Amino acid sequence: MRICVVTDDNAGFTKQEIKDLGIYVIRMPILINGETYFENISVDEKTFYAEMANDADIKTSQPAPGEIIEMWNNLLKDYDAIIHIPMSSGLSEECNTAKVLAQDYVGKVFVVDNHRISVTLKSSVRDALKLINEGKDPQYIKDYLEKDSFNSTIYIMVDTLKYLKKGGRITPAAALIGGALHLKPVLTILGEKLDAFKKAIGTKKAKLIMIEAIKNDLVTRFKDYDRANLTFGMAYTYDYDDATLFKKEFANALGIKEEQIEMDPLSLSVATHIGPGSLAVTVSNHIK
Repeated sequence: MRICVVTDDNAGFTKQEIKDLGIYVIRMPILINGETYFENISVDEKTFYAEMANDADIKTSQPAPGEIIEMWNNLLKDYDAIIHIPMSSGLSEECNTAKVLAQDYVGKVFVVDNHRISVTLKSSVRDALKLINEGKDPQYIKDYLEKDSFNSTIYIMVDTLKYLKKGGRITPAAALIGGALHLKPVLTILGEKLDAFKKAIGTKKAKLIMIEAIKNDLVTRFKDYDRANLTFGMAYTYDYDDATLFKKEFANALGIKEEQIEMDPLSLSVATHIGPGSLAVTVSNHIK
């Protein structure tokens, strides 16, 4: 069968990676002061964060159903089946929308809900491509990725509470108190939801919490996995220099080489909700 893979830009693939891998990407709408933009098409990172610094009204939306259908219809002219891997259904309605639309494409479109985003979503796409190359059928690929969905984890340090407050995830009073105490929340995505993990006073402590959380996962949740099959990742919003320094610290703490850690900027649609200066560390199972 001729099978292709579709994901969304929350996976963080660059234009070159998209071309090299032969995958297809649905762009997530970003609304800035009521106008719709798309990452790396009509708005770049510099402009986005400048608007954020100017306190622009920034929101996210899911892709229009018509755009998804149009992409599927065009792809099915050249392919027999589509593996569609959107961001976690717990973080956006995009996945549930795709599931409903796919009911009209039985045997043609297979929507995977494996509860991932960013570097871990990227890992899932690569797994899907490997399984396609091995000759697996689309139903097998969908089942495999969903069964493997919880074999990943993400910890995120948020630099400011401002954007969590704007998104309604914390109250204005909590944001005010947290700001005064220099609290740096560490959030986690383990499965569907973005949840609070721990609170730290200061960035240094928050980074240590994330490192220790990954170390703990390696000897508990991932203890029976071959380290060679684990993918380590880092993601950041805007501050590349700080992320690069933390990558070295992260590698040293885990006793691995820096080149074993894939580092990517978080998508602008994710940054909308957590703001600049955020850092994330991830680990996920991966088919080698």
